[in-house]
Amino acid sequence: MKSQGQHWCSSSDKNCKVSFREKLLIIDSNLGVQDVENLKFLCVGLVPNKKLEKSSSASDVFEHLLAEDLLSEEDPFFLAELLYIIRQKKLLQHLNYTKEEVEGLLPTRQRVSLFRNLLYELSEGIDSENLKDMIFLLKDSLPKTEMTSLSFLAFLEKQGKIDEDNLTCLEDLCKTVVPKLLRNIEKYKREKAVQIVTPPIDKEAESYQGEEELVSQTDVKTFLEALPQEESWQNKHAGSNEILSHVFQWLGFTVHIHNNVTKGEMEEVLQEQKCNPAHADGDCFVFCILTHGKFGAVYSSDEALIPIREIMSHFTALQCPRLAEKPKLFFIQACQGEEIQPSVSIEADALNPEQPPTSLQDSIPAEADFLLGLATVPGYVSFRHVEEGSWYIQSLCNHLKKLVPRHEDILSILTAVNNDVSRRVDKQGTKKQMPQPAFTLRKKLVFPVPLDALSL
Repeated sequence: MKSQGQHWCSSSDKNCKVSFREKLLIIDSNLGVQDVENLKFLCVGLVPNKKLEKSSSASDVFEHLLAEDLLSEEDPFFLAELLYIIRQKKLLQHLNYTKEEVEGLLPTRQRVSLFRNLLYELSEGIDSENLKDMIFLLKDSLPKTEMTSLSFLAFLEKQGKIDEDNLTCLEDLCKTVVPKLLRNIEKYKREKAVQIVTPPIDKEAESYQGEEELVSQTDVKTFLEALPQEESWQNKHAGSNEILSHVFQWLGFTVHIHNNVTKGEMEEVLQEQKCNPAHADGDCFVFCILTHGKFGAVYSSDEALIPIREIMSHFTALQCPRLAEKPKLFFIQACQGEEIQPSVSIEADALNPEQPPTSLQDSIPAEADFLLGLATVPGYVSFRHVEEGSWYIQSLCNHLKKLVPRHEDILSILTAVNNDVSRRVDKQGTKKQMPQPAFTLRKKLVFPVPLDALSL
């Protein structure tokens, strides 16, 4: 992958800047009128509206991006993202990117909001006949001007009929005119429910020890929860429990294990850890849960559904001041949906309870220094091998062992875990899984390399 800071020429700085603008001019010459409107739409919220309204060419938009520090020769990724969204992927070569490189960076560097992406996707799915029907349904509230699907959606947004938290009008229109687009809206809701907006982590970002590169840990809570008392359920997590405990002890954590925890016992553990005086001397806190679950929640051994947010909220700066400004990591091995897919060697971590699913919206407390690692994305099951344990915990432990000695930060490690787990399949090759981290970490978190070698 080419460096984002790579120059396009080797002459003087002045000539390099000219070369960069020449590249932008080439891109401009390959974009049509509708492409310019698409760029302006996607930049709403990032560039002042008055500037966008006055822009009549792509070069005008580029000039505003440069002025807003959204585009530079050293970092042209935002423009690459825009070109990727509007399907002008051939033009990425002028920014020294490939389609695959952009796709790989989007999860961590995306600037266009989920809501704006949704509206753009919907505009592409609304043809002229669909648009005519939608305009007919809202005729009384629309201006008597010709509209494109994109300008139609932009008008609804401008009039306050839709926003990122209110899609009722849009859902009603799609349900009546283009039902297939409801899938896009549902996908947006799932992604928004777990998205935590954080600034990109710069390569020079400070660590949680300020001038020092590494983070040490002292008092840590590793909470391992199995389901009801039946022996078969207890044994399902045995292998994962053992390797998880071993790895975190190797990393220098003080590990406590609790099995078959009821909801009442869970509250006791949370209260105990929230008030733990040892946190004052600690630098990091880790809380792991291995159980069954549903959307945004996990089950206790007495089958009570506990929202993940409720668990994490015990450790906010207000509730647990000793952990303020310290990284707090939560790893959840549990399903986030109800679909059960039977297999000889693969099982699903889910139940089919009577209680309605809990939303994952705001699962992470609205403050800094939290990380939530989910074994699977919302709405789906997670899997385990009957002998080796869960895919996610196996991969997490293996990559901690492999990458901590290389001084990799936790987000890089979790990215490697995502890649590993996403490639795994059951014996039949039909079942897959995709983990999902969400975080509000402000700095890089790098574990210190243990002095002794680990053998598992």
